[in-house]
Amino acid sequence: MIMVTTDFVAGFRVSDCLGLVRGSTIRAKHIGKDIMAGLRTLVGGEIKEYTEMIVESRAESVRRMEAQAEKLGADAIINIRFVTSQVMSGAAELLAYGTAVKLDKE
Repeated sequence: MIMVTTDFVAGFRVSDCLGLVRGSTIRAKHIGKDIMAGLRTLVGGEIKEYTEMIVESRAESVRRMEAQAEKLGADAIINIRFVTSQVMSGAAELLAYGTAVKLDKE
């Protein structure tokens, strides 16, 4: 599956637009990691516990979006975007979305 943030794929033309595909996940770290993250805010620097959570969330959201596109028979997903939002304290949603398309070689 070709996945791009642009509205085209070099060397191909979009022959059919199959529609919006998306994948999302809501993740929270357990209390131990939340405590560690809280302590890191006191001394500064990267909060690795939350970085790890967002990386995992992004990967899962992309997998779910790709699975939707495969069910539609897509060759590619174009115009991919990511949105994140806090659902509650310590929990965040990460949404990946794009347009599933069929491609033809130029």
